[in-house]
Amino acid sequence: MSKNFHLKAGIGLVALVVLTAAVLILNKPESSALSQSTDDAYVRADMTVVAPQVSGVITTVAVEDNQWVQAGDPLFHIDDRGLRADLNSATAAVDSLRAQLDRQQSLIAQARAAKAASSANVKLAERNYKRFTNLARDGSGTIQAQQQAEADLAVQRAAFERDQAGLQFAEQQVVVLNAELAKARAMAADAEIKLSYATVIAPSSGVIAQRHIRVGGYAHAGEAQLTIVPLDKVYIEANFRETQLARMQIGQSVDITVDALPGVRLNGSVESLGPASGSSFSLVPPHNATGNFTKIVQRLPIRIRLAAGQADAARLRVGMSVTPTVEVGAGQTNTKVAIKASR
Repeated sequence: MSKNFHLKAGIGLVALVVLTAAVLILNKPESSALSQSTDDAYVRADMTVVAPQVSGVITTVAVEDNQWVQAGDPLFHIDDRGLRADLNSATAAVDSLRAQLDRQQSLIAQARAAKAASSANVKLAERNYKRFTNLARDGSGTIQAQQQAEADLAVQRAAFERDQAGLQFAEQQVVVLNAELAKARAMAADAEIKLSYATVIAPSSGVIAQRHIRVGGYAHAGEAQLTIVPLDKVYIEANFRETQLARMQIGQSVDITVDALPGVRLNGSVESLGPASGSSFSLVPPHNATGNFTKIVQRLPIRIRLAAGQADAARLRVGMSVTPTVEVGAGQTNTKVAIKASR
């Protein structure tokens, strides 16, 4: 009896210890664990979609699929004969307006000379009118001569006003021609810019992907023709549950392993923590103010930057699935992340 009692007591004690440990483990906050992991993580890169800014037939393609290009390298060329004709027309319009401005200066000088002559004629007519008026007053001259002088003065004043208006018109035409010249220059500059768009160059360095361009094909302005993937600037995007983020910090160190590269270890650091969960950006965000609400743990993106100078990092490809494991110790400021590519 005593032996059975002690056996049962021992079993009960072990069961109690196991039950207590299970309760403690199950009730322990997830963020307090020494390691955090997720299989929702991928290799990412800020890819650039290249589209022409002018439409036309493609005459030259300078790149192939999966080719590495440097920023500034030519990618393809669009037939530019129409663009060159537009530029020549705009340049001719600029030259024509410049010639008109030069001619207008001559017309202004001519109008000024006519005004000066009219002014002199008015002064002469005024003196004649004054003299004939004085002669008619003292009886030495006739009323007819006075009236003739008065009429001549009116004619000369009208001629002066005409020539003065002609000068003002000529000077105002300079303003009009300068405005037209500025517009023509703007059109010429726009035509020159569009001509430069005929040769499409790489805006950044990377590998060519999704190449749709072919010689003889027609490219529409704004229509994607290829994509540049900067494989030298890839990073890891890991989507951790919100309950795992309490102790994660920017700058924590990262150890990275990838299943596709057995035996290779990469280093990096936590670059940033996402500002919102993925569901926050969905087209139809969840509405939780309902009676049948079910709480769902959200995920937030963590961006991991790869350390520079690692040759094996060039073997990563965008879209590879990875699994990060974050090692977080109490009071530690560094985090170690082991990332294994999902198969």
